[in-house]
Amino acid sequence: MAEFMTEAKQHSTGTQSADGQEAAAILERTRASVDPELRAAIDSLPGSMRRIALYHFGWEHADGTPAAGNAGKAIRPALVLTAAAALGGPGALDAAVRAAAAVELVHNFTLLHDDVMDRDTTRRHRPTAWTVFGDADAILAGDALQALALGLLAEDPHPASGPAAARLAACVVELCAGQHADTEMERRGPGEVTLDEVLTMAEAKTGALIGCACALGALYAGASAEDVEALDAFGREAGLAFQLIDDVIGIWGDPRRTGKPVGADLAARKKSLPVVAALTSGTPAAAELAELYAVPYEKGDEDEIARTALAVERAGGRDWAQVQAADRMARAMQDLARAVPDPAEAGGLLALAEFVTRRSS
Repeated sequence: MAEFMTEAKQHSTGTQSADGQEAAAILERTRASVDPELRAAIDSLPGSMRRIALYHFGWEHADGTPAAGNAGKAIRPALVLTAAAALGGPGALDAAVRAAAAVELVHNFTLLHDDVMDRDTTRRHRPTAWTVFGDADAILAGDALQALALGLLAEDPHPASGPAAARLAACVVELCAGQHADTEMERRGPGEVTLDEVLTMAEAKTGALIGCACALGALYAGASAEDVEALDAFGREAGLAFQLIDDVIGIWGDPRRTGKPVGADLAARKKSLPVVAALTSGTPAAAELAELYAVPYEKGDEDEIARTALAVERAGGRDWAQVQAADRMARAMQDLARAVPDPAEAGGLLALAEFVTRRSS
């Protein structure tokens, strides 16, 4: 363990460009192997659902003409394939492509539904599906993607497909519970949500699928039950670190890179992790933030967004989130070391974890 942690630390403190290049190469290979499986699955949908799904993935414009859009980073399918390779070699990686596609379909099912519930109008630098096709059709397209995901695993002859399908189905239930908790918290007052509650919600809403992705890769590698659970734990901790950084970016990120308007989470009065940390800090800035959050945002008031972001920062929300993200990554490395004790074999998983938690915008 000590050797792993030393080498992992060296990996994380090496040049960010090298880490980013390794992760970028993994993500590019993942898209090349998984996208054909995704497209084949989506092409099997009825025309109305297919059109919305292709638009959501960025492969078509709203009028159905081809588009060279952004289908997302493919982090979750990359984790499936990289975990499979780390524990089972290249053969396991090739066998896990369907499982990787299934995880990506589930992820996009959640995005379609979340955008409707959160009333988000922009994703991947274009209007969200519900704003183009309406609430009902966006929800139905999301339902179809979830069905496709489980269908891919049901049709997969690999012996791990049954346990993988059961695990993914259980994960979907956890994702729904996490989203329910998120929406329920949004109905409460600014000081009525605790840090423990929001951390539990974030693990269910974000960490669960990232953990499941890693666990599915381990299953397709024929790993032991202990190693499967260790990789699930690794993914959950890395996923929580990812969410912490994502929430920081949601407040202070550059909209030219995030694809969302500046301060969108603050305008929506989202109780994100940094905001709840700030609200519960007991500082004068926390009281100021609570006052700001108690009043609906008036569209176009950029000064108010700036004041709200400053209040979160002065109340310690930004620093807390960044420290927590580093702590969760340290825990993730410990979990990874239990399943993949050789740092060289774990390098791909570490590169992906570093990639998603070292974004600055």
